Amino acid sequence: MSTDQESRPGRGPRQSPAEFEALYAALRRRATGAGGSPARIPPACVRAAAGEIRSGRTVTLAAPVETRSAPDNPQPAGHRLTGPSEDEALALGLHFATDRFGMNVHGDADSHLDALCHVVWNGTLHGGVSAASLTPEGATALSVELARDGIVGRGVLLDIPRLRGVPWLDPGDHVTAADLLAAERSQDVRVGEGDLLFVRVGHRRRRTESGPWNAAETRAGLHPAAMELLAERRVAALGGDGNNDTAPSLTDGVEFPVHVLGVHALGLYLLDYLQFEDLVPLCEEEGRWSFFCVVAPLRLPRATGSPVNPIAIL
Repeated sequence: MSTDQESRPGRGPRQSPAEFEALYAALRRRATGAGGSPARIPPACVRAAAGEIRSGRTVTLAAPVETRSAPDNPQPAGHRLTGPSEDEALALGLHFATDRFGMNVHGDADSHLDALCHVVWNGTLHGGVSAASLTPEGATALSVELARDGIVGRGVLLDIPRLRGVPWLDPGDHVTAADLLAAERSQDVRVGEGDLLFVRVGHRRRRTESGPWNAAETRAGLHPAAMELLAERRVAALGGDGNNDTAPSLTDGVEFPVHVLGVHALGLYLLDYLQFEDLVPLCEEEGRWSFFCVVAPLRLPRATGSPVNPIAIL
């Protein structure tokens, strides 16, 4: 049955390896990308998305980069001021403040974009590209450089804690296709072709109010079967304030099923560990949950992802 016909929110069942493989094969057939090329947002969708700009207010969907160790961030970003020296700072004349950053792009704290080369499944990347294209010098195919012109379109935020009347989903809980459909009805919005879908589970609010925890072991995310709805609607990207994948995994033998289905099967860009706490009040104030959105990853040739600061424009 089409996921559009399922309307009752609730918990989805665990998936067996056979059920996951059947879903993977079905989504692979739906993929709009060909030969390893990501699905593109049609120019007509981008032009239409520009109509979402009404008030002109802008808001970030990214969290500040973390530079302190935490249970979910044992390898925090390194930041060091490289200039000026103490003597230069107090001296007359011109001097420059300079710094250096280093970070683990795919951690469990910092907002980032997954490139299409990030997920390796059965020896291949998206579109059947050989995983041998990943070399010590970097990715020779499907790197984040494919997104150098930005991911631009209509963003839609579906707020699941708002739907359920809770501040956040508890770690280990998950979002079903029925939840997404119910959120659409509650928020009077519908996700469509070329949209950038953002699903709030309240991860960031819980982290802020209750403190960091080991999100690698337990976190809220999507049920893998919900990805069928995204394929039907032909969305272009999926972003969450957590990792998008539930932990512990709901699929036996597959630790990150949403990543495999989204990135590898469908060719979606995934954005992990965003924050929507600045966006939600603006959406509530304006009475709408769609907006123009610009995602501009760094140009990092051969990289498997990028830190990212998506901007919503209402």
